[in-house]
Amino acid sequence: MSLKGKTAVVTGGGSGIGRACSVQLARDGAAVAVWDLNGETAAETVRMIEADGGRALACVGDASAKTSIDSIVARVRAELGPILILVNNAGITGFCPFLEITQEVLERFYRINLMGPFILTQAVVPDMLSAGWGRIINISSSSAQTGAKRMTHYSSSKGGIIALTKSLAAEFADCGITVNNIPPGFIDTPMTRASPVNIDTLVAASPMKRAGQPEDIAAACSYLASEAAGYVTGQTLGVNGGRVIY
Repeated sequence: MSLKGKTAVVTGGGSGIGRACSVQLARDGAAVAVWDLNGETAAETVRMIEADGGRALACVGDASAKTSIDSIVARVRAELGPILILVNNAGITGFCPFLEITQEVLERFYRINLMGPFILTQAVVPDMLSAGWGRIINISSSSAQTGAKRMTHYSSSKGGIIALTKSLAAEFADCGITVNNIPPGFIDTPMTRASPVNIDTLVAASPMKRAGQPEDIAAACSYLASEAAGYVTGQTLGVNGGRVIY
């Protein structure tokens, strides 16, 4: 599944799922812009890629702010080339009773989890249209598929990602651009471990009786970015250990 000659952008690439996707896409041959708010973790991901013989660029900035998006996209184009693969992975999570969710909190979740990917995708699609080839991979959530109590702000923002995926896929299907989304189930990441969830309880309740690993998501991302997935668009590829089965 060679991606040689392609440039990929992975938001939230400094840790967890984003780091695993960045490393995997680099192994597949892509030059990877590792985008994160945390410069140290982004640089660490770049070092991992370079140690493995790949090419990468650390980008520090807010993937939900248009000014940051515009400047980083311009830098990536200048240093790595046109952006033909986009992994919208950056996001936040949280738990709060529905009646206690303030407008400020709701707007923050929607800005980071939904508006950011929307604006960033607008910024990079012209490169894909010019090339007649592109891959957009959105990381949503199995919580958007099932619903989740005390997570209405999070689940609804991620549900918007699923709808965004389908709409973009329909609009650009005849342009050589595919758009798909991966809703992870319970994945063992730093963000998960920092949340108030009981990991042992979640593992015990899961069909496979184990947590997923970031590399599980990266493998799906690798497939969706490849030529092998050229006829796959508008799809939801659940990587959840059987938590959600349609």
